[in-house]
Amino acid sequence: MSKNVTPRGAYPHTKRAGDFIFVSGTSSRRPDNTIAGVDVIDDMGTKHLNIETQTREVLLNIQKKLANEGATLNDVVDVTTFLVNMNDFAGYNKVYADFFNKETGPTRTTVAVHQLPHPDLVVEIKVMAYKKI
Repeated sequence: MSKNVTPRGAYPHTKRAGDFIFVSGTSSRRPDNTIAGVDVIDDMGTKHLNIETQTREVLLNIQKKLANEGATLNDVVDVTTFLVNMNDFAGYNKVYADFFNKETGPTRTTVAVHQLPHPDLVVEIKVMAYKKI
């Protein structure tokens, strides 16, 4: 069984309210506190923060959290995404389309933010799902 990422504050990863499941903002942070999508590209420690890798890992992390509630990504009805740089929108959107269908997927809002809780994070996503108990 894989170890779960623990919240970095006084909040749960998920909260159920009747048939609704709210998933807290989720990043590409792994259980060992490393961050997926951070590529060191030279001997000086220069980093490339890969929006596609981070987006994929975020959505997989959300998928795991929903599974703990007996739900799947198909149950997601609303998505809010926070991007540090809107120049990353195309890469984010490309990976997002691997998980959600334009016609049947959830509603979505994407906003730019100044920063996220760690300097290596470029995307955070929160979702609301609907799954009858």
